[in-house]
Parts: sequence; structure tokens; C-alpha cells
Amino acid sequence: MLALVSKAQRWFENACLGAGYTLDLFVRAMGQVAQIGRKRRETIQQLNLCTFGSMPVVFITALFTGMIVSLQTGQVLRDFGQESTLGYIVTIGMCREMGPVFTCLSLAGLVGSTYAAEIGTMKVSEEVDALEVMSINPVYYLVMPRLIALSLAAVALTVYANVIGIAGGALVARSNFDVDFEVFVKNGRDALKMKDVYGGLLKTFIFGTTIAVVACAQGLRAEGGPAGVGRATLKSVVISFMLILVFDYLLTWMIW
Repeated sequence: MLALVSKAQRWFENACLGAGYTLDLFVRAMGQVAQIGRKRRETIQQLNLCTFGSMPVVFITALFTGMIVSLQTGQVLRDFGQESTLGYIVTIGMCREMGPVFTCLSLAGLVGSTYAAEIGTMKVSEEVDALEVMSINPVYYLVMPRLIALSLAAVALTVYANVIGIAGGALVARSNFDVDFEVFVKNGRDALKMKDVYGGLLKTFIFGTTIAVVACAQGLRAEGGPAGVGRATLKSVVISFMLILVFDYLLTWMIW
């Protein structure tokens, strides 16, 4: 029993240390944003990697998310003769929740794991220590460009995912429930408010920032050789997934 309590205490202490380190890393990275001009080439390179490298996965995820929402909701609405309202539900659902959440879950698995593995490999091979010896700030050199790039890429990919998801929902509504495209689009446009669009993009920006900070923090804390890099990558994805869902609830409650 004492061993179990001791193990739980160590886990809690490590979790608190990790949370404090991650928050401190975020503050230090934001303090370096004013110098983004000196790292614009690296930032643009990371932005291209995040955006174009993730588009195929985001396309498939968004398309089938919109199709599933339309199919499941349409089957219920058909019992009440309200299939024409699918445009309302799919459009608002994609812009408020499905687009931001599923896009960032994809980015956490694709880009977040890549960041954690890259920086973790540099950490265990002592390249990060070499940067510090040369008086190069690792936060400025490694973290800040990735933080900016992933935050902006998340917003751009969410807009892309919203369009693809709504198009997929419209296809299912037309093929399964005989809802005309014009009716679907008109209902979606009437239901959608600017608050829904801006709220969803704000959530995405915060999710993207969270993924980048968590991934970089886990990479910088990696130790123990290749096995440590693997653990850091796994922790990065798991923690990012959990924080996305927690922040999604809190932001939804605050915005709507």
C-alpha cells in the first residue's frame, strides 16, 4: 500500500513539474516572438511542412466527419420529416466543433509527434547542449518558429476542413435524403453566424499553440536514448489529445 502511495506521489510530482516546465517554455517562447523576422525562413519552412504535409490526412478526416454527421443526423431527422434542416446541423457542427477538434487531433498525431521526435533526438544526442554552449537560445532557435508555424497552420487547415466537411455532408444529404444542394447551402448560410466562425478559429489557434508547446516541451525533456525519444513522442500525442478535449469544453462554455 505504501509503495502504491509513493508511486502515485512521484507521478503527481512529475506531472506538476512537467506542467510547470511546459508553461514556462510557452512564456519564454512568446517572449521571443518579437524576433520572428530573424527566423522567418525557418518559420516558413515549418509552416509549409505543417500545412501541405497534413492536407491529405485532414482532407480524409474532414470529408468523412461531415459525411458521418450528415448520415447519422439525417436518419434521426427523417423520422420527423426534417431532413431539409441538415444544412443547419452540419454547417454549425463543422465550424464550431468537428472542424477544429478533428483537425487538431490530426495535427497532434502528425506534426506534434514529429516535433517531439526531432527535438527529443537533438536532446539525447546533446545537440541542444551544443546550442547552449554556443550561446544560442534553444527556445529561440527551435521552439518559437515551430510554435508560430503550427498555430497559423492549424487555423488555415481548419478553414480547409470546414469546407471539405460541409461539402461531404451536402453529398450525403443529397444522395441519401434527397436534400438539394441549394437548400443545404442556404440553410447552412442562414444558421451560421460570424461568432461561430471566429469562435471555431480561436479554438483552433489555441489548440495549435498547445500542441506545439507540449511537443517541444516533451522533446526538450527527453532522456534515456532512443527509448526516451519514443516515450517523449508518445507523451506528446497523449497529452495533446487530452488537452484539446479539455480546452474544447472550456472554450465552448466561454464562447457560447
